[in-house]
Order: sequence, then C-alpha cells, then structure tokens
Amino acid sequence: MTDARSGRPGGRERTVWRDVHGIVALDKPVGLTSNQALQRARRLFRARKAGHTGSLDPLASGLLPLCFGEATRLSSQLLEAAKAYEVTGRLGQRTETGDAEGAIVEELAWGHVDRPSLVACLQDFVGPLEQVPPMYSALKQNGRRLYELARRGQQVARQARPIKIHAIELSALDGTDFSLSVRCSKGTYIRTLIEDIARSMGSCAHVTCLRRTAVGPFRIEDALTLEALRRAAEVGDGALERHLIAPDEAVSNLPAVALDADAARRVRHGQAVPSVDPEISGQIRLYDERHNFIGLGEADATGQIAPRRLFPGLQAAVAGRD
Repeated sequence: MTDARSGRPGGRERTVWRDVHGIVALDKPVGLTSNQALQRARRLFRARKAGHTGSLDPLASGLLPLCFGEATRLSSQLLEAAKAYEVTGRLGQRTETGDAEGAIVEELAWGHVDRPSLVACLQDFVGPLEQVPPMYSALKQNGRRLYELARRGQQVARQARPIKIHAIELSALDGTDFSLSVRCSKGTYIRTLIEDIARSMGSCAHVTCLRRTAVGPFRIEDALTLEALRRAAEVGDGALERHLIAPDEAVSNLPAVALDADAARRVRHGQAVPSVDPEISGQIRLYDERHNFIGLGEADATGQIAPRRLFPGLQAAVAGRD
C-alpha cells in the first residue's frame, strides 16, 4: 500500500487534515499514476492517512480502491484479493514495456491467428501458472525498482512467480486486435499474460487498452470518478463523506460474528473469548452488541476466538458521534 500521510498539501492555503475512515472505489482515469489519483482524492477528503491497494499503470484505467484512516489497515486484504480486467492486445508487435507506451522491439506474422485457435489457446492459460514479471514493473531487485534498471537499458534475471488465472474469455478478434476478459489472482501482470498468449500462438503482442473491473468484493459499476468526487466536495454538507464505504466491506467475504457486550470488551483488551458458533473456524469479522465493527479475529479448533487485528480508531470515531 502507498502511504500518503507525508504527502504535501495542495493549493495555496494550508490544508487542515482530518481523520477520515472508509474506502472509496475510484475509477482511475488513463494518464494518472495510482499515487497521483490517490493524492487528488486525499486532498478532496482532507484525509490525514490514505493509501491505495494495488497500482494501475498510467495507461490503465478502472477500479482502484482507496483506503482512508483505519481502512488502510485492511489494505493487505485487498492486495491479496482476486482481480478482474478487460484488456485489448495488438498482435504482431512486441514493445519494450509490454504496452503501447513503449517502443516496438519485435515484429512477427499474425495472420494465422484465428478465433478458433485463439479460443483453444486461452484454455491452456486457465489455472495455476508460473509467470516471469516484466522488467517494466515496480518490483525491487537488490534495492532497485526493475523499471529503473529497464530505463537504463539493463536486463536482469527475474524469478518466475506462481499466479492463477481463474477464467479467461475472448471478447473480440478484429484483425490485429483481440480483447479478453480475465479473472486472476494477485500478482498477475496482464501485459506479460498478453505477451505469453501471443508467443504460444507463434506471434507477439502488446497491450493497447487495459481496464480493471473488479478487486475482491468491489466492482467497477460502483466506482466514482475524480470529477464526481470533486463535485461532491463542492456541494459540501457531507455529500463527499456519503461516498465512503465502511472499512469492513473489504472483508465481507469472511464470516461475521456478533459478540455480547462482555465478550466485545474482552476482545478490545486483546483477550480470547469462547466462540459463539463452533461451526465457524479461521479468520472472521467481529462486531459488538451494537453492530459496530471491532476488527478481525481467528476462531480455532479449541472453541476460542482470538483477536488478530483491532480497529481502535473506528471505536473512537463511533464514541465521538455518541
């Protein structure tokens, strides 16, 4: 997660930062880095603490969940979550960056690629895979970002990493351009996937358009643009804050357990409590008797619930409203 607490306030007047807790599903535009989009949204909310949950390249658009305040402590959950993309690749040309921003470094014939052969090929990419990260990536090697080395013309060996393609479908094939819908695990580089698919077809390719449509429980249909956030900020009267999603929505896939007042008090003090449901095991969401989100816990085989990650800032915010 990119921590934005040390970012400089924008504008001529000194920004008065404040505690804001929640998630915004942002529709990042093409042309901005993920951090630039984060900083613009952060200034609109005047949020003291903020971060994003997985970078999108400047060429890419789409869903970028932004976490504010206590929600930043759940960023790892969204980083680990499955993602979905709509991507268009162009056959016959490979670029140094894997997308349309890079110079062409290879050209190969593509006319033999037809719809039936491409559909058949895609099935070979469903399931667990080993993927070599691209040189133009933010991964570090010996303390240096790979893209920094790539810009200096350096190539270094990269270790293949395990990923998983949950589903991949051909949406269109029009001449050199083919469009795919992809659902995949964390750590999947779509640029590399497009290159690998083309290579398996005896050609080469690069990404011309990439849009992220899902991250964990969040969908692009529910995302807001920076312009929509700006308009809400101008309206005032809480219009901007009404776009905040509760932090626990990031872990809505986990079982929820409601505790009584005594158990909630003990959990807030870091103590384990008896489980209210012996059928539940593993990581869980914890709520108090007033349905306030306490944090994450672990239900074990001994019938105990142990607190794992608590959110005292949320409790303080609730207390402040009472």
